[in-house]
Amino acid sequence: MYRTIILLAIFTVSPLLADDYFSANREMIKRGVQAVLTCNGLFTSNRSLEQVFEQELAYMGPHLGDADGGDYRVYGALQAVEVGTPDNPPVMRAAFREGIGCVVLAPDQALDAIPELPEIRVPDPAHDPESLPWPRGDLLGVRPLPAHVDPKALAAASDWAFDRESDEQRTLSLLVIHNGQVVHERYAPGVDRHTRTRTWSTAKSIAVTLIGILVDRGQLAVDEPLGIDWLPELRSPQSDPRGAITLRHVLNMSSGLYPVDSFGMEYATGSGLAYWAGADSVDGARSRGLVRAPGTFWDYENYDTLLAVYAMKRALGSTAAYHRFPHDALLGKIGMHHTLLSTDRFGNFILSSQVYTNARDLARFGLLYLNGGRWLGEQIVSEKWIDFVRTPAPASSVRGNDYGAQWWLVPDERDDVPREAYSTAGNRGQYVIVVPSHDTVIVRRGLDYGRQGFDRWDLTREVLKAIEPR
Repeated sequence: MYRTIILLAIFTVSPLLADDYFSANREMIKRGVQAVLTCNGLFTSNRSLEQVFEQELAYMGPHLGDADGGDYRVYGALQAVEVGTPDNPPVMRAAFREGIGCVVLAPDQALDAIPELPEIRVPDPAHDPESLPWPRGDLLGVRPLPAHVDPKALAAASDWAFDRESDEQRTLSLLVIHNGQVVHERYAPGVDRHTRTRTWSTAKSIAVTLIGILVDRGQLAVDEPLGIDWLPELRSPQSDPRGAITLRHVLNMSSGLYPVDSFGMEYATGSGLAYWAGADSVDGARSRGLVRAPGTFWDYENYDTLLAVYAMKRALGSTAAYHRFPHDALLGKIGMHHTLLSTDRFGNFILSSQVYTNARDLARFGLLYLNGGRWLGEQIVSEKWIDFVRTPAPASSVRGNDYGAQWWLVPDERDDVPREAYSTAGNRGQYVIVVPSHDTVIVRRGLDYGRQGFDRWDLTREVLKAIEPR
């Protein structure tokens, strides 16, 4: 009996001990967050240091210094940021790289390692986007609103998005596309149509589009095992139960693998180490053990997405082909010329979160889906794949069937927006909402922080008050 009591006591306090144990990781990640967001804010978004501290860094709580200085340093010539000092370790660094955005270095890497970091050079567009009409380019003609679009209701929806009841909800931009045309475009002060900000998990919907292109080509299969070389390597790999995990499982967020990004551990272990601390995103993704039967439990894990991205890399065969593929197969084709897909320091796309783009590029992306995967007469991704990403993941039924495959769906309990609407979703309020019944795409970019109460379906409801269904 006495032994039983001791064991129960140990298991009762273990979560507290675990939290203390990861405190060093949390501090390293916290400084890495500041380094990456400051670096991208300055050199990818071209924002001022004051704007970075006021908005980009607002959600992370106390940080080192302010716009006037502190235990950080900006290296303009190197396009790099260093957070921490030898007297106040750890020191985390991030540097801008061509075609990628800012890459975080490992804690033991100095700035002289910057030339070793990956770059991706893509060809310039054949024509200046500024001179091409929308949607191929950014030239908007002057057109009257269609008769079935209510300008007063549309303005009211826009005010609803920007004039929030909480300072913690900061709308940067709102675009409404109807019948293929921009019918509303608005930006917050200090932001314009060129401003690129982080998509966070809206990147997952870009990832699943690229994967769908490979499935359409027959280079990947939804219901075959991923074929991952799992870690740790077993003497008999064929006996590894993770071999049963398919592309469908990871895209449905139901791999059954041990959770590392949920239950309060997102900024202590798992993908946080790849996002913010220089760890290898591929090694982290494939080193989790199986704790549930694949397909039976829904758990939102960045590493599930990154396993699918790793399968994409393997299917493409070479690093060069892998790095060219997003531009050649998708971004360059639909005019997303302002979009940067970031990598870790090993050159692996972190397509679960780290994409920088502007509102118009995301509107083009939504328009591709609204048009059934076709872009100016070319089928980029199949309608069958779009149906797949919009089909509720079986394990999401306990949540109200609100998740498909790297896209979010209208929850069962909502009856105030069309059932067929679907949406990307990223931290801090990054949404691309597709509403086929109204021939409409809504893009909202934010830098929300704190309680982040912005509701994309409420936004959809407000916008659709202005647009009659087709």
